[in-house]
Amino acid sequence: MCELYSKQDTLALRRKHIGPSCKVFFAADPIKIVRAQGQYMFDERGEQYLDCINNVAHVGHCHPEVVTAALKQMELLNTNSRFLHDNIVEYARRLSATLPETLSVCYFTNSGSEANDLALRLARQFRGHQDVITLDHAYHGHLSSLIEISPYKFRKGKDVKKEFVHVAPTPDTYRGKYREDHADPAGAYADEVKKIIEEAHNSGRKIAAFIAESMQSCGGQIIPPAGYFQKVAEYVHRAGGVFIADEVQVGFGRVGKHFWSFQMHGEDFVPDIVTMGKPMGNGHPMACVVTTKEIAEAFSSSGMEYFNTYGGNPVSSAIGLAVLNVIESEDLQGNATRVGDYLTELLNKQKAKHTLIGDIRGIGLFIGIDLVKDQQKRTPATDEAQHVIYKMKEKQVLLSADGPHRNVLKIKPPMCFTEEDAKFMVDQLDEILTVVEEAIGAKSESVTSENTPCRTKVPHGHLKVY
Repeated sequence: MCELYSKQDTLALRRKHIGPSCKVFFAADPIKIVRAQGQYMFDERGEQYLDCINNVAHVGHCHPEVVTAALKQMELLNTNSRFLHDNIVEYARRLSATLPETLSVCYFTNSGSEANDLALRLARQFRGHQDVITLDHAYHGHLSSLIEISPYKFRKGKDVKKEFVHVAPTPDTYRGKYREDHADPAGAYADEVKKIIEEAHNSGRKIAAFIAESMQSCGGQIIPPAGYFQKVAEYVHRAGGVFIADEVQVGFGRVGKHFWSFQMHGEDFVPDIVTMGKPMGNGHPMACVVTTKEIAEAFSSSGMEYFNTYGGNPVSSAIGLAVLNVIESEDLQGNATRVGDYLTELLNKQKAKHTLIGDIRGIGLFIGIDLVKDQQKRTPATDEAQHVIYKMKEKQVLLSADGPHRNVLKIKPPMCFTEEDAKFMVDQLDEILTVVEEAIGAKSESVTSENTPCRTKVPHGHLKVY
């Protein structure tokens, strides 16, 4: 494989010319990736890594159908989306067909951050309200407007929350305020949102939107309890606000049984705005906001024209169409269900075996492994999680750790992930956890031995405690 620079020179140039806040995976020992195919990535030495991180390469790295679609359209035309072109309208038609009927108007952008920023504009224009309710530990993008509503990015120890931002508890039934033993966790968490709305109204403020990932990713692979979104939507609508479902990380069939993750909550729940991104272009920068005609018309009535030079351009739309074709032709939703169920089964067996595993949660090919130091207290095993992802890398499996305590192993691979891949990943994890737990056990025994009073005879009949 041809390289411009050695790995060390690449690192040196990155330190010199790339902003220091632009972090890399495995910062203590980064990998230089030079090519990828399907669910595998390869470094400059030709070493193969199983990719369990890249939900961006949704249908598989460098999928030939996607590459061909991009090449053919690029050879023919790529231009400003303000010209008429069939690709953008065909893609909008196909995309809308995957959503509930009321969600039919598309605005194309280039990233999930752009999409979420636009969603906020749509929501605020709709009834002229300003305030936004977000979930604790949420992340919705890197624009200033989104950092403001992303507690995941709030500066530690400094309250930078704006007065128009209200933070609701994460609906986490494992580690949150209301847990699995609660009679109605969905209702209890939704009531927290209701209280926020009431307090905002008492202060003379008005709610524009509630925004949440359909399944919280950076927050620790959190699956909201059934009924939560319906109740929240009811309270938000009553307050004159809209419900924004952020599907940037979890859409396009990742949950298997449904094309969109919000559909897990039943046909009686339909968001007012849906944002999407990463998987749309299989690595090509492409994103979208889909909403109702009513909200779109209210946005238009402001008199401000909206255009996005590259959003929905002919090449991006051709790529998006190819991704939809591959999801359907290769039954990647079915694969997500089959492989996801198999992987979850394997991981639950590991949970029964390893004291470090506190919880296995997820659906389809979106799974979290919550590592704990104490299963009863659910103490986050942060250091152990970081150790595990580096050891997995040594075994050529790429995982990441996230969540408020950085103790949740995230599994969100390309959708072509197989049962063989799942078995290989779990076997490596089993070996690593076994070694870690043996080391913890040995250390614990050593500490116990050191802290146990030992009565030893010494000269002059005195007792000494070691």
